[in-house]
Amino acid sequence: MTLDLSAARAQILAGQRSARSMMEESIAACVAPGNAKAMLQTRFDLARAVAQGVDAVHACGAPLPALAALALSVKDLFEVQGEVCAAGSAVLADAAPALADCPAVARLRRAGAAFIGRSNMSEFAFSAVGINPHYGTPANAATAKIEATPRIPGGSTSGGAVSVASGAAWAALGSDTGGSIRIPAALQGLVGFKNTARLTPTAGAIPLSSTLDTVCAITRSVRDAALLHSILADQPLALHRVPLRALRLALPRGFLLEELDATVAKAFERSLTLLRRAGASIEPIDIPALGDVASIMSGGGFAPVEAWAWHRERLAREQARYDPRVALRIRRGERMSAAEYIELIAMRRNWIAAMHESMQGYDALLSPTVPMVAPPIAPLLADDAAFFATNARLLRNASVVNLLDGCAISLPCHAPGEMPVGLMLWSSALRDQDLLNAALAVETALAAETALFLEPH
Repeated sequence: MTLDLSAARAQILAGQRSARSMMEESIAACVAPGNAKAMLQTRFDLARAVAQGVDAVHACGAPLPALAALALSVKDLFEVQGEVCAAGSAVLADAAPALADCPAVARLRRAGAAFIGRSNMSEFAFSAVGINPHYGTPANAATAKIEATPRIPGGSTSGGAVSVASGAAWAALGSDTGGSIRIPAALQGLVGFKNTARLTPTAGAIPLSSTLDTVCAITRSVRDAALLHSILADQPLALHRVPLRALRLALPRGFLLEELDATVAKAFERSLTLLRRAGASIEPIDIPALGDVASIMSGGGFAPVEAWAWHRERLAREQARYDPRVALRIRRGERMSAAEYIELIAMRRNWIAAMHESMQGYDALLSPTVPMVAPPIAPLLADDAAFFATNARLLRNASVVNLLDGCAISLPCHAPGEMPVGLMLWSSALRDQDLLNAALAVETALAAETALFLEPH
């Protein structure tokens, strides 16, 4: 496994490395040419000071904090004391600096995080593609190791994912409203955990959808995902190694498996084969309620109408300063009446109940996180039709879990040299601990079996 935050912390604890030396490596990665557009603001001076302070107290015998002054990036959606929170927009670029850390940032800071800066994002978190016309689009750091063509990072936590995939950060604080953590994680070979939304505070984060917004993180491993979730939710959480053969996993038939590109289909089928070889029980099932998603979302769902409520006055004054594609999507919410919004809430409540009935008895459900690998950036910059089609396709699978008010995690499941592909495990609300335990078993099995499976026979 690639060195993760937990392993890096263990090296500091054992005296093999210092927090300061690891911070210098993160900073060097952050300023590398490939990361030119990943960060909107950097605070290396403060990050170095935190690392130096942790080294000093650790040398005196004090306990090492959970995050050990290892570099983290913060999505430009969250208030950090003394910094402007602009949500990747030009509209808020001249706003007053935040007077205090938002709860999510404060909890990470108390746990010993060293923030290297604010990461780039889709404007106001309203796109799964990750393109930002104001500050440029960070190129996918994982695909850059395979080919020269710049590919999309995924959004909306675009710069956060690039910061982790490039080695600039050990984890990235972000948000997930329709897949904004899991999609960039899948497209860049990372782990993205979307917890049950109510478990982590959204205060001090610029909202997209008050119903669906989730505060969570991108990491390099399941154990790091569990660690970050425990800190953000401010509750104890310990992973338990559950035998894969003890898990009952479901494979929903239907649109979540449709129109997969060849690379995703190959990686997903190979993963199912590896998991079954390792003892997993994977049962294909029908979930009739999944067929109702399109009708529930036909009016745009929660994000446009709830975003419109937040942006309507600012749009009236400053629409010309918005990303036109984002403004168009927000204005879709202008057309929804109060009666239609109330009906949408009721439809979702009934749909969740129907979904739960079909999901009973399973430890987790399996799906591809997204049905495609990261496409090149260039064609999507000028072609609105291609952009919106790509955005909808990226959101298709991941957004189901947000509508469900559930929890989900994306794990990398591609082979070395292949374009990154994500395997999504998902479940219903408040099953976070069980889902993370299942994900640890799946991650372990895939790591152990992949090399064997790929050997020539």
